[in-house]
Amino acid sequence: MYELYEWNHAVLAPFRAMADATRTFYQNPMNPLAGTEMGRTVAAMAELFERTTRVYSKPEWQIHDTLVGGLRVPVVDRTVMTKPFARLVHFERALPKERPANPRFLIVAPMSGHYATLLRGTVEALLPYAEVYITDWIDARLVPLTEGRFDLDDYVDYIIEMLHFLGPDTHVIGVCQPAVPVMMAAARMAHDEDPAAPASMTLMGGPIDTRVNPTGVNRLAESKGIDWFRDNAVMKVPFPHPGFMRDVYPGFLQLTGFMSMNLDRHLIAHKDFFWHLVKNDGDSAEKHRIFYDEYNAVMDLTAEFYLQTVEEVFINHSLPRGEITHRGLRLDMSKIRHTALLTVEGENDDISGVGQTRAAQTLCSSIPDDMRVHYLQPKVGHYGVFNGSRFRAEIAPRIIDFALTHGLQARERRAAQPSPASTDASGSKDEVPDPAGAAPAPMAELTLAPPADPIEEAAMEAEHRAAELDLPHGVDEAASPAKGASGLMKALRKVKRKS
Repeated sequence: MYELYEWNHAVLAPFRAMADATRTFYQNPMNPLAGTEMGRTVAAMAELFERTTRVYSKPEWQIHDTLVGGLRVPVVDRTVMTKPFARLVHFERALPKERPANPRFLIVAPMSGHYATLLRGTVEALLPYAEVYITDWIDARLVPLTEGRFDLDDYVDYIIEMLHFLGPDTHVIGVCQPAVPVMMAAARMAHDEDPAAPASMTLMGGPIDTRVNPTGVNRLAESKGIDWFRDNAVMKVPFPHPGFMRDVYPGFLQLTGFMSMNLDRHLIAHKDFFWHLVKNDGDSAEKHRIFYDEYNAVMDLTAEFYLQTVEEVFINHSLPRGEITHRGLRLDMSKIRHTALLTVEGENDDISGVGQTRAAQTLCSSIPDDMRVHYLQPKVGHYGVFNGSRFRAEIAPRIIDFALTHGLQARERRAAQPSPASTDASGSKDEVPDPAGAAPAPMAELTLAPPADPIEEAAMEAEHRAAELDLPHGVDEAASPAKGASGLMKALRKVKRKS
């Protein structure tokens, strides 16, 4: 099937080139038909054909600056560690040397088909307050067979090695699928009494215990069994890719699965894109392009990692049953004592059901109560847990505050002082109280203040609605959310100034 997929794209290549040339011709300002409805219609048909038949390459990060303490500073993404299947990327901020150090985060991006750039919004939200590093996984079809295997044990090894590279007092974030290997790495480091064990781990929308509130994805894995996935989802990389003959789970299969689950929504989105082009609605068309440039860019996974994850996490439930192992050692989550734990879930998550991530709170039974918090974010789906306006306004400040509270220096200060009275710092009925008084000043500084007048309030509400559009799985929040609201916000502010 992989060969057929590649062959189809090769056959369509000249037609895509012709469609691109047609679009360019009818959009050329020297063409008298360019400004007519007929010209825009032909150009729209050509662009729609080209976009729906192309192979999308890995997107760029496109993070060039950030606002730190009221000062806009340049940001450069630099690769600081290279492994056969991953790179460690540091978003280096040009800050004054005398500025106090910020918390250091290692974001472990999902290896589930999409590239790490899917977490662009996550990185952007944390950059004003933290030193941010992220795992940039490499497409398995680009890794030669000579580099060997990559399975779940190797994944955990990579996390541990990166934590060693970054050093003690690093805060790790596992987004979705990596929640399991992040917990495994923390347990292994706790067992080994590793001084580089993370100061805190934040698990967001992860499948810790998929027996809790199972979703369609979870039920599919259990109903089919591992042999079905081995026979139907694993293929060999075709020539001439560098990973020729490597067994992989192809990214196009993952994308096909995502598309088929909400095919009607995707068809409507593409139909609307066509009419936006015909009507010369550039802002709406550009929003579509941004979203699908990211959504359609997929990567292959090594077969051994994919099958082991499906079997251990979704079929055998090895982690919640206490049977998960790393390099032959059974991992005991109760060994984790000195790593603070923050779990975050979305109320409308249809990929990792509500309660699946919170299960980590029960498994990590030895973490003191004053070092654990659970937060349930209302009105967001799976992707809203780590992207979008609500993530920026309500979740990201909690992550930063949690790191400030449970970093090495904060712990040393607390150790020298009497423990304060128990309080629930989070302000959410779904949170596990943090008796250490975890959210004093930092949270107050990071939380966005409510708008002061009706015009600003309407603009903010429009931004929230734009981030919650009815796109597949709530994925719209992964594609520069609220950009569609930016024009409305600007217009409202112009009205405000005139009034």
